[in-house]
Amino acid sequence: MVKSSTKVLIVLFAGVLMGALDIAVIGPAIPSIQDGLSISDRNIPWIFDIYVLFSLISAPLMGKLSDIYGRRLIYTMDLLIFAIGSVVVMASPDFATILAGRAIQGFGAGGIFPVAAAVIGDTIPRQKQGSALGLIGAVFGLAFIIGPAVGGALLLLGWRWIFAVNLPFAAVLVYFALRILPSDKQAGKVKFDWPGMILLIILLASFSYGINRIDASSFLQSITSLNVWPFIFLSLLIIPVFYRVQKKSPNPAIHLNLLRSRQLLFTYFIAFGAGLGELATIYFPSLAKAAFGVTESTASFMMIPLVFALFIAAPVAGRIIDKAGSKLVILIGIVLLITGLFVLALLKVNHVVFYGAGVLIGVGLAFLLGAPLRYIMNNETGQGERAAGQSLLTIFTSTGQLFSAALMGALVASKGGGIPGFDFAFLVLAFVSALLLVPALGLKNKQQEAATARKNNA
Repeated sequence: MVKSSTKVLIVLFAGVLMGALDIAVIGPAIPSIQDGLSISDRNIPWIFDIYVLFSLISAPLMGKLSDIYGRRLIYTMDLLIFAIGSVVVMASPDFATILAGRAIQGFGAGGIFPVAAAVIGDTIPRQKQGSALGLIGAVFGLAFIIGPAVGGALLLLGWRWIFAVNLPFAAVLVYFALRILPSDKQAGKVKFDWPGMILLIILLASFSYGINRIDASSFLQSITSLNVWPFIFLSLLIIPVFYRVQKKSPNPAIHLNLLRSRQLLFTYFIAFGAGLGELATIYFPSLAKAAFGVTESTASFMMIPLVFALFIAAPVAGRIIDKAGSKLVILIGIVLLITGLFVLALLKVNHVVFYGAGVLIGVGLAFLLGAPLRYIMNNETGQGERAAGQSLLTIFTSTGQLFSAALMGALVASKGGGIPGFDFAFLVLAFVSALLLVPALGLKNKQQEAATARKNNA
């Protein structure tokens, strides 16, 4: 059993790493891609944005499909879709084709992590799930540690090799996924809820596109523009329609019990807040440039202590979950995140403050996003809805990230930018993060989680 579980974890770890690396490695390649295909500065962010957008759209669809048709089939399909997207990007003659390939890549990657977390819930004993999820969570830290170096090395051969290298990696993973991963699927003929899923995809796509088009430097004017408010308004209109469709569906895209449980509602709130905190870290390089006058490249390297702290802390958080439950880990994570943000906001920024706050925030995020929320979702759901639940968790985290990208930029700009703007933004975020203590204190303790697990597995 241990040997089999280890093989499963290796396959899952490698698949998540492949998806995460394709966000991290592309940074060094941007100048080469931009020069080679004559892409404007205004359009270049879409190489990142479209990947994230289609990942978000894919997550609920792939999660639900894996609940119905089995983890092995859908995980393998996600890997193949990701590989096809890599081929499209690699062979791109123009910017439009690159965007199409990145969209396909994101669509494949979007299902990998929720399905991987669900596989852990299905196959790993509950007493060891925290450690397993912690290892999977550490993948993102590892990707951002080695990603720039891998991307820089492959650039010596040309930027297309950054995507070509995915193909043999994906081929090996598909082979082992077909041999090792479980293939359980729901018994009998199950009708898929296409109306509900299509509504959910439109809702997520319109909302994320609208939020993504907000210009932080002119926030109020931006949200009233035709690039923003119609899309957000459409997403809000769809919510009650989606709810009614789900209420009537015999096999809804999102089971409504996933939206009624107090434990899960607290978890979603924390996931949203953790997403807010996570995206704030993208402003660390800008803060370093403003505080120390370093180059953009040096500022990016100054993120290493934060990312390394996340990488080390994620598996530690998983082991603590196995011994003490998820509630304690989440509370520690929130306190560390708040402390790091207050340190940045209230103390004069020097190298000690910058790196110290970065480590606190990195560990805090690892204790929030690495394992505990995924552990709660696995504990609160049965096998038939586990991946859909994991996808729902991804949606709330990503929504927090989208809000943070718009909010942080607006807060920094409101104080004229520079150090005062960053201080104000981090201070507001610290107070917002403090609100997460309320739902965290209401979570189940270890004994209550064990009782829930026995009930769901009965």
